[in-house]
Amino acid sequence: METMTISIKNDFSEYPGLRHCSISDKSGEEFYHQILNREFANVFESGGKLTVDLDDTSGFASSFLDEAFGNLVFDFTLGEVQKRIEIISEDEPVWKSMLQDKTFPQWEERRRKNDRPSVTQIHPSWFRLVDGKLVSRVWEVC
Repeated sequence: METMTISIKNDFSEYPGLRHCSISDKSGEEFYHQILNREFANVFESGGKLTVDLDDTSGFASSFLDEAFGNLVFDFTLGEVQKRIEIISEDEPVWKSMLQDKTFPQWEERRRKNDRPSVTQIHPSWFRLVDGKLVSRVWEVC
């Protein structure tokens, strides 16, 4: 069982941007496609857990977190995300509760309705859970 840790500051940026690549550098969309999707797929395959540390950045726009973690729920299901992720947010505990109480349930509803996320830049293939198996490809672009 693998346990991984991602520090947004150390592994991505001390200055996270906004929701989409089309409007901001270091966006939530970019973080999801460059780092979070692949690392979550790794812990899914190993049966492990992923810790994501939100601390020590310059701060977040809620849209960054919503996009990054919402996509995770859309691609892997709420149940898998809740089982395999731990979010550290000592600096701003409100971010952890926002994700758990609002983002996760809203994006699970989107997933169930197949209300696909926007993709504003071409990304390499990414993982999605399909019928209990990981599938990697470039998914539909909205």
